[in-house]
Amino acid sequence: MAKWGMVIDLDKCTGCQACTTACAMENNRLPGENWQDVLFYHEGKYPSAKLMWFPRPCMHCEHPSCVDVCPTRATYKTEDGLVLIDWNKCIGCKYCMIACPYGVRFYVDERPLVEPDVRGVFPGAGRGMWSPPYRAPNDREDWVHGVGIQPSGVVSKCTFCYHKISKAPKGVADLDEDIPELKEYVPACVRMCPPKARYFGDLDNPASHVNKLIADKRGVRLLDQTGNKPQVYYLSGGAGASVPGSRAAKT
Repeated sequence: MAKWGMVIDLDKCTGCQACTTACAMENNRLPGENWQDVLFYHEGKYPSAKLMWFPRPCMHCEHPSCVDVCPTRATYKTEDGLVLIDWNKCIGCKYCMIACPYGVRFYVDERPLVEPDVRGVFPGAGRGMWSPPYRAPNDREDWVHGVGIQPSGVVSKCTFCYHKISKAPKGVADLDEDIPELKEYVPACVRMCPPKARYFGDLDNPASHVNKLIADKRGVRLLDQTGNKPQVYYLSGGAGASVPGSRAAKT
């Protein structure tokens, strides 16, 4: 069984937010609620301060604190290393949002972040409550794995495009859009990254490209001191990019 993980090369990332847009379209996100967020900040002091950016998906932690605090076990970890939410069990208590040190979970039943509220522009029927024209077919709805139109009263998060990677051939070391027979299984944010700053593969496979990148370029994990052990690694070796709150990762 693979243990899926992601590598993001900060020296290649241009902050274009193509990952944000691709994820929003693939996963029916509301405007402003970005599973694939890119944070912008200034590094240094005026007048020499530089505008920097930092991509931040869900870390799909090896030891996720969000799982520990969920009273209904709606948040859980799969055998292949993903942290997902069962919308059938979620009661919207937000304990997981408080426990997550990365701020990558969303509860939509509040004031919309962007006006107009598209749920009113494209109303739907049933608990889903809205139906945008770009939504996936109904047979893609999978509430057990947090895939589809987010229903009312639940928390959502990045799934590493579970509906795609779960159908990948068994035993592959990496999911790469440059391999024709695998491109349909690659997470949307990875496949649409223009500078190819994102990589996705099996962290348990010594031969995987992601493992080699982590080892060769000294991959680090965000807030590794929390003990969550993220399965998203950052590379920041050459151009002075930094990973705030990180430590050198052990492969």
